[in-house]
Amino acid sequence: MIYADFNGSAPLCGDVKEYLINRIQNDGPYANPNAIHSLGQKVKGAMEKCRYICADLLGAQMNQVIFNSGSSEGISHIFHSCLFPVRDKKVIITSGIEHSAVINGINFYCELGYQKEVIKTLPNGQVDLNHFQELMKNHSNNIALVTVMAANNETGVIQPINEIAKTCNDENVTVFSDTTQFIGKDSFNFAKSGLDFALLSGHKIGALVGSGLILAKNPEELTAHVFGGGQEFGQRGGTQNYIGVETLAVALKSFEKKVEKLSHVKKLRENFEKSLQSKYKNLVVMGQESPRLASTTYMSYPGIHGQAVQIELESHDIFVTTSSACSDNEPSTSKVLKAMGMNDAVGRGAVRISLCCGAEEEHYKKIEDALDSTFRKLAKIESY
Repeated sequence: MIYADFNGSAPLCGDVKEYLINRIQNDGPYANPNAIHSLGQKVKGAMEKCRYICADLLGAQMNQVIFNSGSSEGISHIFHSCLFPVRDKKVIITSGIEHSAVINGINFYCELGYQKEVIKTLPNGQVDLNHFQELMKNHSNNIALVTVMAANNETGVIQPINEIAKTCNDENVTVFSDTTQFIGKDSFNFAKSGLDFALLSGHKIGALVGSGLILAKNPEELTAHVFGGGQEFGQRGGTQNYIGVETLAVALKSFEKKVEKLSHVKKLRENFEKSLQSKYKNLVVMGQESPRLASTTYMSYPGIHGQAVQIELESHDIFVTTSSACSDNEPSTSKVLKAMGMNDAVGRGAVRISLCCGAEEEHYKKIEDALDSTFRKLAKIESY
């Protein structure tokens, strides 16, 4: 079996599996980390050690790390902190390729009185920096928030976040980036990014589902929207998922050991794409001209339906998706491809292949052979 949907959710990484097995076999400890008895304090001490590890590996200070359940909660928390109650500045600048958690959050606040401005997306999958600068100039002194993702979950295209953050810093505008798809797939340093807020979900990096964190440059700017007993410095109520937190630290340390492999995986991916394109001249690889996550390929063979390719590959025990997991059951062209100007013939044929940072040549070779067989088979059938 080849699992090629790491952008959707990563399996538990090997180090996390080993950690959990040892933790369970050693029978804990298990306790409320906010209790004052010795077991509770032991769990809290371990959790704070994890906070230190996460901060150190992500280029942040310990007090800038707020643990939560994952990115969807984190996005809601950041929006609540920046946009509620409704402020004097009314413009939210975003992109047309954001995750639905960001889009739905912005739409909610627009109903309260905010105005959304969308940065154009270039055909290569990156946001148009010239248009961004134009929007910043046109709405000067009225911008409540700028939010642009670091790497797109479908195409894997890496966005010019550092340039966007620098402009926002110069204009004293709050800037947030959804780094869910970036952290754990490429090197990231919060302090050097210039961002006010970033985040991650544990299940994207091989940690437990239901774990995650926010990175906040100025933590006091966060306003709690989950109320409880004052946990996480009073910024996120509820007893912490301390075992999930522990796996975050383990997974991030595991990724650090694989960073040097990224260039190798990128080369494997490029060879894989070029080999298929040499056989199928109409094959389109989205964002091929742009910097991308090393392990992500988003391709389309116009005339062959992506869902048909997905089903056929599954018969080869290879698991891919047609876009993001949140829209995989929609047979229409994704919003990301529409923003890039792709037509429906390309959009309906889209298939996303996302492997891990430890992918090897044999994985790509098996996927290529299966795609070759699939394309030849489905080309004989009228897809739509």
